[in-house]
Amino acid sequence: MFNQFEDVVRQPDYKHKISIYSDGNDDYTTVLPEYYNRDVLCYGQKIKSKNGKKIFPAIKRKIFGNPSFDDIDTNTNESFNSILRGKISRFIRKTKTHSKRKHALENALFLFQFAWNFMHKNEKNLTPAMMEHQATKVWTWGNFLHAKITDSN
Repeated sequence: MFNQFEDVVRQPDYKHKISIYSDGNDDYTTVLPEYYNRDVLCYGQKIKSKNGKKIFPAIKRKIFGNPSFDDIDTNTNESFNSILRGKISRFIRKTKTHSKRKHALENALFLFQFAWNFMHKNEKNLTPAMMEHQATKVWTWGNFLHAKITDSN
């Protein structure tokens, strides 16, 4: 995953650090330093816990750098994961609609990403692609199916 992440995210430096926030999975504490110098990382964890039905307040920890405790949050990621599971049945934890081949799963995800970024409007009638100046209009499935594909190489 980090190899693909590295391909699309600008390399951080001392002036432009990268901020990453996750749950309490400690694997990130060993993986992140393999890809980035600790001096350019702002990494924090938000750890949620419960005992039966009782939910305890989340604990926020600074792991690398000096991220603001107010910024350490995983709600956006958790919300998007919920959207993925709701829209793409292949991502539901226990399902009959699994992908038998890796490329089928990747294709389903790429199609969803396109639809989300170019067709899904927010409260201002803008898509994420329009907000990032990657599109000038809300796409339709007709636009997508009739788009002329060009090779950028």
